[in-house]
Amino acid sequence: MTRLSVNVNKIATLRNARGGNNPNVVKVARDCEAFGAQGITVHPRPDERHITYQDVLDLKEVVTTEYNIEGYPDARYLELVTRVKPTQATLVPDPPGVLTSNAGWDTVQNHDLLTEIIRKLQQQGIRTSIFVDTNPANIDGAAATGTDRIELYTEPYAAHYPTNREAAVKPFVAAAGRAKELGLGINAGHDLDLHNLHFLVTAIPYIDEVSIGHALISDALYYGLENTIQMYLQQLA
Repeated sequence: MTRLSVNVNKIATLRNARGGNNPNVVKVARDCEAFGAQGITVHPRPDERHITYQDVLDLKEVVTTEYNIEGYPDARYLELVTRVKPTQATLVPDPPGVLTSNAGWDTVQNHDLLTEIIRKLQQQGIRTSIFVDTNPANIDGAAATGTDRIELYTEPYAAHYPTNREAAVKPFVAAAGRAKELGLGINAGHDLDLHNLHFLVTAIPYIDEVSIGHALISDALYYGLENTIQMYLQQLA
């Protein structure tokens, strides 16, 4: 079964809008686990506009499932990840200033950079994942870096799902199949929701993990957090 990792960035965004500690990011993360989530994801950015670096440290003390820290692998990110030693570090090519992750790595052009970073993280016992698109060259390039997993950037799938879901999922099936042949684990994330998630994991049943934040937290406003997590787990069953 594909595992559900809940990205709690949006909880931090809401908290930061007023200052203080309401909603409490640590409590929400613990509740997500209690309600069935199998992982917690955070993506600290340099401006700390949602998850702060202190949040990352605080969550390390309470997360009992898999802890996944996403981010652009600059010096500050690498120092933080090395200190925390999460279950997984997901390397994302979004430099400071971007609103959200909107592309995968060119793993061929960035081979040397990624290979060196991945080697150092794996020496710390941290599983590595590279955020990539479905370009076969980038799948092969990811494998060449020595990474443990890739995370498929699923925004194109989500965007085209309403009009032609079979065509939308086709390149992802091909990319995932190639990754599996190369011995890579497969994660997926970006714009996955209650409408498109089940079709994706049915087409690619060997996806190890999906990371979902914006849609899940938004749905929780209507359905409640506990019920929403159960609804997402049902889509993965």
